[in-house]
Amino acid sequence: MEIGRYWRELALLGLIVASALALLLVPPIPQSLAYHEFADRRALARIPNFLNIASNLPFLIVGIWGLAYCLRRPQHQAPWSWCLVFVGSAAVCFGSAYYHWEPNSVTLIWDRLPMTVAFMALFVALLREHVYVKGEGIALALALLAGLASVVYWVYTDDLRPYIWVQTVPFLVIACVLGLFEGKYTHRYFLVYGLLLYALAKLGELFDAQIFALTGERLSGHSLKHLLAAAGVYLLYVMLKRRQVRGPAPTA
Repeated sequence: MEIGRYWRELALLGLIVASALALLLVPPIPQSLAYHEFADRRALARIPNFLNIASNLPFLIVGIWGLAYCLRRPQHQAPWSWCLVFVGSAAVCFGSAYYHWEPNSVTLIWDRLPMTVAFMALFVALLREHVYVKGEGIALALALLAGLASVVYWVYTDDLRPYIWVQTVPFLVIACVLGLFEGKYTHRYFLVYGLLLYALAKLGELFDAQIFALTGERLSGHSLKHLLAAAGVYLLYVMLKRRQVRGPAPTA
């Protein structure tokens, strides 16, 4: 009886666990050194890889906007989590810029750390608002610890599997909660738009050189990735500003 009552929560838990197990079943995934070879290496005003650095500025802007809004109007069920989504996003600007100044596996650490903060904070925010997990502070601390551990594990083992899971699980949760849970707030479709922009950002990263060639060497796929990912964060900010608590369902 209880299992039938909580089948949605069990389905979500199963998805999270299954995604982790799926990565454990594949061989370790090392960090390719080719990852650091970006198509656009142009410098400007003595700034190397200028566009890959400058294209991070939107993360800072939308991060500040989102944090200011969440501090001014704390989100009822996940106030700390939503704040950290935007703190992490703003920090991505500095971490990614530092990495792109001199791309290597050491500077990449500082690119990935703030991303794990944003990913894990979003993960907890969605769980709090759809599954009503008790104790935001404990859930957030554990999630952030898992995100940090995924980066540390990669540094010491050269295995990206936990970090890939940390990147993936918030977006699996988005898909699951939109499909299974009604949700307390309106305007959840912005989560879908954000998810689509993130998927396009990953494609931009994958086809870095091809996009650079198609644009006449004006914009690389990696710079486009930054812009699309920041636009996805902006949509989260817009969602928070516009959404309202859903009213009671109409009675017959």
